[in-house]
Amino acid sequence: MLTLARPAAPAHVVWALGVAQTVGWASSYYLPAVLAEPMAADLGLSPVWVFGAFSFAMVVSSLVGPWAGARIDRLGGRGVLALSNLVFAAGLAGLATSQGPVTLFLAWAVVGIGMGIGLYEAAFATLARIYGPAARSPITGITLIAGFASTVGWPLSGLMLAEWGWREACLGWAALHLALALPLNLSLPKGTQLGRSANPGAMADEGTTSPPRLALALLAFVFAATWFTSTAMAAHLPRLLEEAGATPAMALAAGALIGPAQVGARLLEFGLLRRFHPLLSARIAAACHPVAALILILVGGPAAAAFALIHGAGNGILTIAKGTLPLALFGPEGYGKRLGWLNAPARALQAGAPLIFGAALTAWGPEAVWITAGIGAASLAALLLLRRSGP
Repeated sequence: MLTLARPAAPAHVVWALGVAQTVGWASSYYLPAVLAEPMAADLGLSPVWVFGAFSFAMVVSSLVGPWAGARIDRLGGRGVLALSNLVFAAGLAGLATSQGPVTLFLAWAVVGIGMGIGLYEAAFATLARIYGPAARSPITGITLIAGFASTVGWPLSGLMLAEWGWREACLGWAALHLALALPLNLSLPKGTQLGRSANPGAMADEGTTSPPRLALALLAFVFAATWFTSTAMAAHLPRLLEEAGATPAMALAAGALIGPAQVGARLLEFGLLRRFHPLLSARIAAACHPVAALILILVGGPAAAAFALIHGAGNGILTIAKGTLPLALFGPEGYGKRLGWLNAPARALQAGAPLIFGAALTAWGPEAVWITAGIGAASLAALLLLRRSGP
């Protein structure tokens, strides 16, 4: 097969996809933090029902991800991403009109389909389909922009909640999908052929060779470990820091450092670290959470800011690695479907992370962080077993 040279990604592509991803993440992953309690109160339910429905949405997203990736491999990602905006809008409208637990779960399931076909995995696959091995830089670029999804999403959700109510806030996000994210996704290039061969269907079958199963298993474990830890920390970081001895004010201030730390680390990846193989970045990033946990256990509450900065930096780079590592290790052929399968266990495990870590925190206090530290150390070991390929 003759591989075609790929152009660098134009800035407008990165910005369009980055802004569309910001809308997608803000209106799904970051929505319950602001709307779960008023949603539950209005429906006469415990907030546990809302978070349970959200966990169900993440399971649904893990099931549809491989299908979306395979379709992007065949046809390019523009249509799939545009479809995700329509699905997101329908799911958010369903939330706005839900009247009880059944309609709540059904609406979140539709949002989950949107998450499975419209968030990072689909965006990464779209870029790999267009730019091939040169997709590493635009992947980093869109994570830099969408890294502000919580920074934008939480205040905007809060503003719409205060001005209109939670149902209208859901409709507001649905409108943003249709008026902003959908046109941006439709402006993307269609995608190009990965190469020319005598068999036009070869690409749809993930190329001529399959990656080693051990490498795929190791990478799937790394992604699952990363998602578990990042979701557990997102749900329980202030409480963990308070259990370790930080005051509530210190814990909140430290939590506010997570976003800047992620963006700063992604800038480092975009600048210095992109000169090296993505395995190096991933190994450094995987070591960050265990190091942060050790500092927190040894020092206690005064180390809250250090914990947040180190953990946030590692998490920021690992988010990029979910897109760049499979591309660098296995190449662009069949990338979308492969990425969907690699991330399916992670999405499913992510759904239970807040409950599992919350129970551990209740039982063991700050010592619960040894769970995520151990998972992080195991993911580092898995990355050390992987061997680089390609240039």
